[in-house]
Amino acid sequence: MHLLEAAIEAELETGVTEETIEEAKRYILVRLARMALGFAVLAVGIVAIPLPGPGWLIVALGLGILARDFVWAERTVNLVRKRLPQDADGRIPTRTIAMIGVVTTLTVGASIWWSFLR
Repeated sequence: MHLLEAAIEAELETGVTEETIEEAKRYILVRLARMALGFAVLAVGIVAIPLPGPGWLIVALGLGILARDFVWAERTVNLVRKRLPQDADGRIPTRTIAMIGVVTTLTVGASIWWSFLR
């Protein structure tokens, strides 16, 4: 019970929207679920890297989910974003996002064709 009380106290001190203990408890559960989802997606992405398909894209998605709760994941996402072409506002151009989508779709399609349909 000591750990729960410490988590609630920390959430009330650092949280922005929690005003009551019940809200803090609820947000702790949401945060734990988000962390579990992020680690699961990251694990699937790591397993998918050597397999046909968008392994690195899944890893990036997992890191994006984890970046809300872990500084190391946020730093990694920021490092990746710095390597992508950006406009003056620091946004990734729509053309770059579209090209990433097209290349991913073609790669997955070719992998499926090569693995199952040829």
